[in-house]
Amino acid sequence: MLLVSCSDFLDHDVETAYTGEQVFSKMDNVEPFMNGAITSWRNLQKDRSGMRFTLGTDEGQQGAYQVRTDADQAELDYYNNYKGAENGTIGAMWDERFIIVNSAAHVIFYLPTNTEPDTERREKLIGRANFLRAAVMFELARYWGEVPVIDLARVNELGFGRQPLDIVYGQIVSDLQNAVAKLPATEGDRSMPTKWVAQALLGKVYMAAQEESGFRDYTLAKNAFEAVINSGQFSLLPSYANLFSQDFSNTQESVYEFQFNNTYPDNNQLQFQVGSRAVSAVDQKAFFMGYDLLLPTQYCYNDITNGGIWEAGDTRKNTSIRYDFTYRGQSPSLPAGFGGDELDPHIKKFEDPRTQGATDAWYSGKNKHYIRYSDVLLSYAECLNELGQTAEAEGYVNQVRTRAFGGNLPAGMAWSGTSQNDFRTKILDERMRELSFEGWRRIDLLRTGKFIELVRARNKWANESGTINTTHLRYPIPLLEIKKNDEIGPGDQNPGY
Repeated sequence: MLLVSCSDFLDHDVETAYTGEQVFSKMDNVEPFMNGAITSWRNLQKDRSGMRFTLGTDEGQQGAYQVRTDADQAELDYYNNYKGAENGTIGAMWDERFIIVNSAAHVIFYLPTNTEPDTERREKLIGRANFLRAAVMFELARYWGEVPVIDLARVNELGFGRQPLDIVYGQIVSDLQNAVAKLPATEGDRSMPTKWVAQALLGKVYMAAQEESGFRDYTLAKNAFEAVINSGQFSLLPSYANLFSQDFSNTQESVYEFQFNNTYPDNNQLQFQVGSRAVSAVDQKAFFMGYDLLLPTQYCYNDITNGGIWEAGDTRKNTSIRYDFTYRGQSPSLPAGFGGDELDPHIKKFEDPRTQGATDAWYSGKNKHYIRYSDVLLSYAECLNELGQTAEAEGYVNQVRTRAFGGNLPAGMAWSGTSQNDFRTKILDERMRELSFEGWRRIDLLRTGKFIELVRARNKWANESGTINTTHLRYPIPLLEIKKNDEIGPGDQNPGY
C-alpha cells in the first residue's frame, strides 16, 4: 500500500486507502511492513541481482556466452557507456533500491507518532528502518553519486531531486548513528540487524564516502570498527571453508548475513548463476552447473607465479574457486555454440551440496555474508595504516592470514616491515583473497582510486574494449527516472552519458 511515490503519498488523501497515520498507529501493522522491506533487501542479494555490482571489476566478469547474448548486461563489463541512461539492467538496480528506501522512510517518518506504550519495540523498529535506509542509500551514493534523499520530514526542503553528497552522506551517517543507538546488541531473529552491523557499516561509510562529501574520515572509521572489535561479540571461525558450509550459518564471525534456504521462495539461485553451463549440459543434477553470469578474472583465480593473487598454501583458494569439473567420474567437453570459457575456473563459494544429485542448482540456498568479522579486522587495519600505525595494522592482517593458512603462518608469510604505501597495495589483494564475490570489491576499487587502472588491466572485456574512463566511476541515472521524476531532468545526468 505504501509502495507509491513519496510525493503522491503525501499529496493525496484517498478515501479508499488508509493514511500513513492510520497504518502506523499500530505496531502490529508496522512490524510485518518493516520485515517485508528487509526481506526485499535480502532479495536483492539473490539470483542475478546479487552479482551485478561485481560484474565489471578486477575480481569478476561475465562469461563469454552471456556477453554475446545479453547486450544490456554485457555493457556492465565492456564499459561502452551502457547505452547511456537507457540500460534496463542499471535502471532495475536503481528502482529496486529506491522502493526499499521509500519503505524505510515511511517508517522513520510516521512511527514516532505512534502512541502505543511499548517504547522498546517502537525504537527497535525505527532503528531497523534507519539501518535499512542507510545501507541501501550507501550503495546508491557510492555507485551513482548525488542521489535523491528520501526524508519525508524534509520534503519541502529537499524535494525529490539529486542532492549534494554532503547532504546524502549526512543522512546516511545520521541513520547509522540512530541505528546504533536504537538496535539491540543481539537478535533472536538473525534476519534482523543489530547495533553491531550498523556500527561496522558506519566504519565502512567513513572509509568509502567520496572525499568531496566531507565524510571520509579514517579516525572515525577506526573508532567504529574498534567498537565492534571490543564488543567481545565476534571472533574468526577457525576454518575458512566452514564459512561457506550450509552447516555453519550465523557463526561467531558473522556480523550480519542474509538468511536463505534451498526451498522456494527462500532459495537464492546463486550457484546456478555462477556455475558452468558445460557441466549443466552433462548432468542436470550437477551442483556446479548454471548460467556463467559471473566468473573470476584471471587475476582472481591465478597463483602469484602466474600473475594472480594466490600464495602457496592459502586454504581460501580452493574454497573460493572451482578448478576441477570432474563430476561422477565424468569430465565434460564443451558443446558447440557455448562461449569457450565454461570450463575455466568458476566461483565455488555459493555451491550448495544439498542440491547435488537431488535437485536443480537453482534451488541453492546457503546464507550469503554481508559483513564478516574478518572484513572488520582488515578494514580496521587499513584505517590504522592510513593513520600512520602500519606496524599495528600488520598484526590485524596477520590474524586473518593465520586462519587462511590453517592456523599457522608459514615462515615469510606474516606481514612485517611493510611501508605505508606498500600496505595500500597489498591490502587490496588480501581483501580479494578473503572477501572475493561477497560484494565489496567495486567499493574497494572506487574508494582507493584504483577502479579504472585495475579494471582495465584485469577484466577481460574491459581490456578488450579499451573504453573504460572516468565516466564509468558512476552509473548513469536511468532514463525512466529522468522521465518520471519532474525534479531530475536530462541536464542532471552524470557526466559522460
